[in-house]
Amino acid sequence: MTTPTSPNKEEKNSSAPPARKYLVTGGAGFIGSHLCEKLLDTGHRVVVLDDFNGYYDQTLKWKNIATIHERLDELVEGDIRDEETVKQTFSNHNFDGVFHLAARAGVRPSIRNPHLYFKTNVDGTLNLLESCREHGVRDFIFASSSSIYGVQKKVPFSETDPVERTISPYAASKIAGEQLCSNYAHLFGIHCMCMRFFTVYGPRQRPDLAIAKFTAAIREGQPIELFGDGTSARDYTYIDDILQGVLAASRYTEHSSFEIFNLGESATTTLAQLVALIESNVGKRAIIVRQPNQPGDVPLTCADISKARALLHYNPQTPIREGIANYVKWASPPLPK
Repeated sequence: MTTPTSPNKEEKNSSAPPARKYLVTGGAGFIGSHLCEKLLDTGHRVVVLDDFNGYYDQTLKWKNIATIHERLDELVEGDIRDEETVKQTFSNHNFDGVFHLAARAGVRPSIRNPHLYFKTNVDGTLNLLESCREHGVRDFIFASSSSIYGVQKKVPFSETDPVERTISPYAASKIAGEQLCSNYAHLFGIHCMCMRFFTVYGPRQRPDLAIAKFTAAIREGQPIELFGDGTSARDYTYIDDILQGVLAASRYTEHSSFEIFNLGESATTTLAQLVALIESNVGKRAIIVRQPNQPGDVPLTCADISKARALLHYNPQTPIREGIANYVKWASPPLPK
């Protein structure tokens, strides 16, 4: 199903940089919908390709893009695993670049259904790169993940660290996607940049993620499950900071045909600290149910962002205290009196 080009688009100021047309895969999701807004607000044209699958409530995705739907050049409801859908989308448009955010996400579900993860995250990425090659699209930004670092002894994690100790099919599928980007950069001159995201959070984040689940449960007086002893730690990265890095990468031209960048805050927060921050902002104590560690979960993530700082002028601005306050305010409208 497609939505036709919206008529009566506003003419852009002639002094503004020339508009580019981008394909955003997964554009109705958490990160993708925010990215589409930024691109549209800066004068670019956007086509979204999203399959609106049932991984979580589909109405949330439609809500994500409700305010930008009419501003899109096209909304393609389709699956990146479908080679013909991808080919037709490229044939219908003259793209200047691709932001590839569509993926099957989540470490734990990938253990239960690894075939789905590889078909989507690997075969789907291959379909997109092949269409880029066939249509001469030279800019490709790939949403990778900090999960690929697996269990590391060296902290913080650097782009040059070995990534041979992944512990989930999800992580392995993201490494495979990076390698495909490397292949197509080397063989066909497509400028591929792989952005390793570190635990992105903020308004619209998926409801299955810890911050969203904890906030809803604490507010409603429901118990939360904590896996492990609370000392596991993550480098939580606010959505605005992720977008800053992704957009900087799209403007960065002085690069080799293939680059990898960490995008994180370069700071860690333990699970226990995270819960305390949410409690403080919600104004209620959590009811905690302790559970053993889950397979596939790494004990720690922490990004070395020196490369992104130097080459992209990446400069994250939102510490976890501010980011959690922003999220809780967005997610928790005042209770009726």
